[in-house]
Amino acid sequence: MPPTASRARREEILQLANTTGLASVEELSQRCGVTASTLRRDLARLTADGRLARTYGGAMALTAHPEASLRQRTGEAYAQKRAIARWAAAQVQQGETVLLDAGSTVGALAHELRAAKDLTVATTGLTALHEPADVESVHVECLGGTLRPLSQAFVGPLTEAALERMTFDRVFLSADGVTADGGICEADQRQTRLKELMARRAAHVYVLAHTEKLGRAPFHAWAALPPGWTLVTHRTALRDQVTPFTDRGIRVVQVEPLEEPGGGASQSQGGDA
Repeated sequence: MPPTASRARREEILQLANTTGLASVEELSQRCGVTASTLRRDLARLTADGRLARTYGGAMALTAHPEASLRQRTGEAYAQKRAIARWAAAQVQQGETVLLDAGSTVGALAHELRAAKDLTVATTGLTALHEPADVESVHVECLGGTLRPLSQAFVGPLTEAALERMTFDRVFLSADGVTADGGICEADQRQTRLKELMARRAAHVYVLAHTEKLGRAPFHAWAALPPGWTLVTHRTALRDQVTPFTDRGIRVVQVEPLEEPGGGASQSQGGDA
């Protein structure tokens, strides 16, 4: 293979590693159309050049994926988050007990739930705690613990102990990234452990994720999700972003933009994962 083609392939490897955060040799060889041994030579060259860090079976980009604060994330994909939150709020029925994760999209959902009647809301997030705090028809339960400043979320053994004493009709989870095979990707293992526990305590599990989070794995902590969970994203998600989920039988809801007349949601429905 000519040197120029080798360089182009190595740049493609870097781009893929930077996008996903972690890529296996098998994934990279399929993507680049070369053998695994050729890929390993490319990885060795990129590592020697200081452009890539090797892991067992794959490669990790040296480009950092710093965790954004909740304040930084609030303005991202704002219209998508509002549309997702509006749809999610419409699923909640009077008299239910719901569990809200931390995060900006779930915070937007908490704002929508201010109009709810006879509702109990338990949450691990400060934003979701503050939004309905002054609404008399919403009973608020705070799952305390150790406050994580970046995510404005409670985590740790005290939070987990509180969860073990409650069950919920629905849980709405946030994600830094979400994939069909891995589940929810986060920066902190305390967060992923907590999300797994939250999912186990609810009859219906929803992951709220705007399109930029689909298929992304920027960190190395994961929360596996139980069968039958629902991914709620935006109508603008591309087919190749959605297909990996529906192929695994995961229910995907793509909400319409709020500004479109006759909005609502289009669903691509699968069976249990």
